[in-house]
Amino acid sequence: MAEVKIDPADDAGEQVEVRRHKLVKLKDAGQTTYPNDFKPTHTASGVASQFGGLADEELVAAAHDIRLAGRIMAIRSFGKAAFFHVQDRRGSLQVYVRKDRLGEEGFALFQALDVGDLVGVWGHLFRTKTKELTLEAQGLRLLTKCLRPLPEKWHGLADVEARYRQRYLDLMVNPEVREVFEKRSRIVRLLRRFFEERDFLEVETPMMQAIPGGAAARPFTTHHNTLDMDLYLRVAPELFLKRLLVGGFERVFELNRNFRNEGISVRHNPEFTMLEFYQAYATFEDLIRLTEELFVAIATEVIGSMTLSYGGETIDLTPPWRRLTIREAVTTHGGAEQSDVASVAGLQSFAKKKGLAVNLNAPYGNLLVEVFEEVAEAKLMQPTFVTGYPLEVSPLARKNDQDPALVDRFELYIGGRELANAFSELNDPADQRQRFLEQTEKRNAGDDTANPIDDDYVRALEYGMPPAAGEGIGIDRLVMFFTDSPSIRDVILFPLLRPQR
Repeated sequence: MAEVKIDPADDAGEQVEVRRHKLVKLKDAGQTTYPNDFKPTHTASGVASQFGGLADEELVAAAHDIRLAGRIMAIRSFGKAAFFHVQDRRGSLQVYVRKDRLGEEGFALFQALDVGDLVGVWGHLFRTKTKELTLEAQGLRLLTKCLRPLPEKWHGLADVEARYRQRYLDLMVNPEVREVFEKRSRIVRLLRRFFEERDFLEVETPMMQAIPGGAAARPFTTHHNTLDMDLYLRVAPELFLKRLLVGGFERVFELNRNFRNEGISVRHNPEFTMLEFYQAYATFEDLIRLTEELFVAIATEVIGSMTLSYGGETIDLTPPWRRLTIREAVTTHGGAEQSDVASVAGLQSFAKKKGLAVNLNAPYGNLLVEVFEEVAEAKLMQPTFVTGYPLEVSPLARKNDQDPALVDRFELYIGGRELANAFSELNDPADQRQRFLEQTEKRNAGDDTANPIDDDYVRALEYGMPPAAGEGIGIDRLVMFFTDSPSIRDVILFPLLRPQR
């Protein structure tokens, strides 16, 4: 990613005043300074694709009238002639201006322009001596004056947060940044197509909920004045999506925002995008195969290969992917013995020996997951499905038939990060109520991430939810992976930041 220096440029700054003075002079000269009637006929990349293959004489013979609109990104002036580059949503094109072609008034307007101004220009194409496809301007209009100087691209980044705070400048001067977000849009479109082709129905469920549930997370609280009731921004759509399974929508998905009132890091933003999907008459094993198909489809369309670079590692997405139980992950990657992961005492002893930052007083299942996250998670570079999760950390998942202390669940890890979480769904209302009661005890003991009891959800299960499996995939982390971005802030257009002081 190109480094840029973003200078907030005080209103009294000399360059800002010079540009404002130019704008006043243009108004005084009768120029319409903010018109809205210029219609471009081409984009920069459209010009290149349509005419780039023509020979010089064919360009002259074609004599197409090209009308282009965009932002001036560079100017090279030679007295009575000049070159400048216009950047639009699809790329950049060089423009050549001559005083004898534009006339006195047109060339005077050009001389009042600055890097950053938005212009409309029209003319014919030719190639320069260096063979660069160029538009020779026959006319020029100022569409919007840029009153602040653009960042000086080659002078380095003074403030790492400046790009996120002024994303509009970041997008303007860094093509690599635009490419990340264009790729994000392609991935989201692909996700929708992937599930629609498999007969899934896209739905929308409430963002504000009377009872937060579906994930172990601390919610944001708001208040509805008319109803005089507290509401919560959703931490997950899970319980509403499974109500739809009860109602007969056997395959549903939602691509939307979740909100969690928790920490901010390179992996976490309080507002984030999640894909959740649920399939009746399926198990978590079915979703393992579906997840492999999904990642292969994204890699094929977006990357064009089953191998890609992420964080300096070469990742191979060719299925089938590795599977490990969470205990195997701790012994294989953490150096633990089988006896260490077999009991609370064993985990406590192992954690003390390794000096791990875990809660030694946690129940067995919680402690196992904490140890896994400390010693194994970051080492799971190649695609790995981690299974065998304890019941204690999975209040909405179906118990395993062979070992009811475990649930039928997997988490997908690639590049040392969790990208997906899925399980066979618990559809026994009595079991679900009991799990909610256990979660309530945790809340009463001070765990504000535990799920409160949702009586209506239990009532829905009493009407009968078909056996099913569901999965959640964090879109921001997914895009991080497929764009090799180190921080979640690099793939969210406007991430949450502390106020500037």
